[in-house]
Amino acid sequence: MSGVPDSGSVLVVGKSDWVARFAEELGSRPGVTVLEAETKAAALRAVEAGEVDCVVADADFADATAVDLLTDVRSTVATLPVVIATDGGSDVLASEVLGAGATDYVALDADSPDVETLLTRTGRALRSARQSAGERERARQFDAMFDDERTATWVLDGEGSLTRANRTARELLNAPVDPLVGGAFWSLPWWTGGDDPTSDDVRRLVENALEGTAGNAVVPQPSEVGRRRIVELSVRPVTDERGEVASVVVEGIDITARVSLERDLRRSEELHRVTLNNMTDTVLITDESGAYTYVCPNVHFIFGYTADELRERVPIDELLGEDLFDRDELAERGVLKNIESTVTDKAGREHTILVNVREVSIRDGTLLFSCRDITKRKQREDALTTLHETAREFLYTGTHRQIAQRVVDDTPGVLALDASAVYLFDADANVLRPAAYSPAMREAHGPLPTVPADGETLPSHSFVEDSPLYFDDVHEADRLENSATGLRSVAYVPLGDHGVFVAGSTEVGAFDAVARELTDLLAVTAEAALDRVTRESRLREQDRTLQRQNDRLTELNRINETIREIDQALVGAQTREEIDYTVCELLTAADRFAFAWVGSVDPINETVEPRAWAGDERGYLDSTTFDIAASSVEPAGRTAATGEVTTVPNVASGFRDEPWRKDALTRDYLSVLSIPLVYNDLSHGVLTVYATTHDAFDETATAVLAELGETIASALSALERKNALLTTVVTRVGFAVDDPTFVLSRLARNAECTLTYQGGVQQSAEGNYVFVTVEDGAVESVAAAADELVAVADVRQISTDGDAGVLRLRLTQPFLAPELADHGAVLAEVRATPEETTLVVDVPESIDVRNVTHLVDEAFAGVELRTKQTLDQSTERDLFSRFLDKLTERQLEVLQTAYYSGYFESPRENTGEEVAATLGISPPAFYKHVRTVQRKLFATLFDEHSGSVSGRAE
Repeated sequence: MSGVPDSGSVLVVGKSDWVARFAEELGSRPGVTVLEAETKAAALRAVEAGEVDCVVADADFADATAVDLLTDVRSTVATLPVVIATDGGSDVLASEVLGAGATDYVALDADSPDVETLLTRTGRALRSARQSAGERERARQFDAMFDDERTATWVLDGEGSLTRANRTARELLNAPVDPLVGGAFWSLPWWTGGDDPTSDDVRRLVENALEGTAGNAVVPQPSEVGRRRIVELSVRPVTDERGEVASVVVEGIDITARVSLERDLRRSEELHRVTLNNMTDTVLITDESGAYTYVCPNVHFIFGYTADELRERVPIDELLGEDLFDRDELAERGVLKNIESTVTDKAGREHTILVNVREVSIRDGTLLFSCRDITKRKQREDALTTLHETAREFLYTGTHRQIAQRVVDDTPGVLALDASAVYLFDADANVLRPAAYSPAMREAHGPLPTVPADGETLPSHSFVEDSPLYFDDVHEADRLENSATGLRSVAYVPLGDHGVFVAGSTEVGAFDAVARELTDLLAVTAEAALDRVTRESRLREQDRTLQRQNDRLTELNRINETIREIDQALVGAQTREEIDYTVCELLTAADRFAFAWVGSVDPINETVEPRAWAGDERGYLDSTTFDIAASSVEPAGRTAATGEVTTVPNVASGFRDEPWRKDALTRDYLSVLSIPLVYNDLSHGVLTVYATTHDAFDETATAVLAELGETIASALSALERKNALLTTVVTRVGFAVDDPTFVLSRLARNAECTLTYQGGVQQSAEGNYVFVTVEDGAVESVAAAADELVAVADVRQISTDGDAGVLRLRLTQPFLAPELADHGAVLAEVRATPEETTLVVDVPESIDVRNVTHLVDEAFAGVELRTKQTLDQSTERDLFSRFLDKLTERQLEVLQTAYYSGYFESPRENTGEEVAATLGISPPAFYKHVRTVQRKLFATLFDEHSGSVSGRAE
């Protein structure tokens, strides 16, 4: 039957006969559970247990009536359907039970109760209760949805006009909502205002819903409403029991934040997509079998393959290498980082990569590989390692060229470039010279020329400007000097003040940022090494200089010590032979020098004749001739010819050109110094010294030894003067002089008088004072003529006697008398007339007359030797010498001035006061000097010994 219950749990209460039949009939229905109770209490327990969907009860049962049961049931479950049936019913009973809340009342025939009717009515009650429960549930759900604070809800009537709006919907509008009830929904302020076509979209949604079609849309609220929101609307129709649209429910959710998030997410996804497409790291995902489940788009950056080529042609093990990682270790740790591997790309180039492997669960992929190409970094590390080794090698490199060659040799390891060169700066020539270059550089560029450091060429410009130059293509450079070069990418990096480093490639664009950095590092390292070598070279040179200076000082000390010894020996020497041998002995003592000798000049044979020697002579003086010449002869001969010091630092140089060198070399004489022994232009011979080392006589030693030569010559002259004073035999030599520059000759000619000098010369800082006797001329005229001569600085009349008198001349030029006296000779007389001038010189026996003749020849032009005779002046000389030895220089000056002034004449030509004025002293001082001189003269005379003078004319 259509009304019979088909499911549910039915509680049957009562003990009437129909109850049992009804329970039995109901229980036979599939899906229906029958519960039975005879009392109200049992029935209530079943109801309270919640096991009952419907109650069918008799009007009366053991402990209560149907009304009592209904009252208790309704107090527990208000909506539980309860059907009261009775086989003896009445209208009163029906009214009571229906009033007590019974769902239905069924009156059965008392004689034959019709349970089928009861079954139908029970089924109807059960269905009605279920329908009411569904409606109540839907109402509760609608209320819950309507009151949902997250969702704005509007209820519209069948015309699309607003009937209700929940609180959330009200909050979307900054205005009261109640006045808007009854207005068309799409025309309300939620959707109108501004330029947005929102109201049209909402109207279409509502009209579709009114026609029975639900819809959704995302619409923006107009900005006039307040804060601009994005609302997702869901519009659905509500139909009545006839299926007609009775109302429309509109739900709105504020998705502004979600839209913003989605927009940000899309941007982020776009950014990630662009990043993945452009970053150099590669991400791969595979399953456990190694099949790719994801290949990032930028896989070509490292491997050169497209994603499709990689999937189809290159398995992961072949791509990254077998046994890349331990699967058990990965399972234990979850991620393995920085696994270094070498892979080969599609073009066959090797790359060094770092791989991170991670366990994942992305779609079907379980292993994620992230690969980073560290080839450049690895190359840089290798380059830095090579550069470090290069720097260490530089520590043991001693020259600039060796460093240049090391830079060229290590360039391939540092820069991966085969073509390189190093120019070194030549400061003397102001050019850059190629010091080292690789075969690849020569092959690509050709021979490297020397370039001026003028900034015109590329290496020169880099050096002068101290600025590195990098060219992706050097053929585009303005200063390219070799347009035929095969180089394309070239770097020119200055090495400080030392030169330029050049590296290149035949490919364009070889110098990226890393290559430039490494090039600069290599250049800086080379520059530091060059600085070190330069600094060490300077230090070594300083050390050598100091050592040389120390050696020179040591040698100079030795020489000075020798000279001191020689000076001491010269003071006590009594003869020329003693001086000569002492000098030679001391110069060769203690291995100071190998050999030394002194020679005299033989003007007749034009040779130097040895007169004393010492040291390791070994027959050298006998085997060698010492001809006098300015060149190509033994150093002694050259010195005798030129009068200059002769130095031979290296005897071996040109030994085939000069025979004496061979003789010297066979005796280990490697350097020679020859010194003239000259004092006051008078030669006493030549001193020659030999050493067994090269360059034994440097500038200082030569100067010191040259001064020694002057000292020796001075000692020889002093010895000659001493001997001259001791000898009693002299040679009187007479000379005729025709020299118009001689002051006495010029004065006699100008004044037309006769001038006689018979001794008396005073030497002072102002010049030489000479006393001359005037004859045959007025003394005043002669004095005036003398005053006009440049050679005469001062004229003083000492005495006058008619056409005769005495003048004291202060000469500005040297006078011959002191120079002869230095060599032991005496200028006895000078007589000058307008026609000629004659000289008389007394030469002691111990002095070579030739030396004196040489001095006179050197002093005057037109000298003629006229007379020469020997005189014995033993008594005269002894008396005169004894007297002069007792006088001081001042007393002698006073005596000479007084004598030539006629003070001792009778009558006196000049008084003592006048002579004192001439001398510039006081009269008492003059008289004191005169008395002292007279006393010394008389003492000498009383002690006089007679002697004889003999002469022989020659």
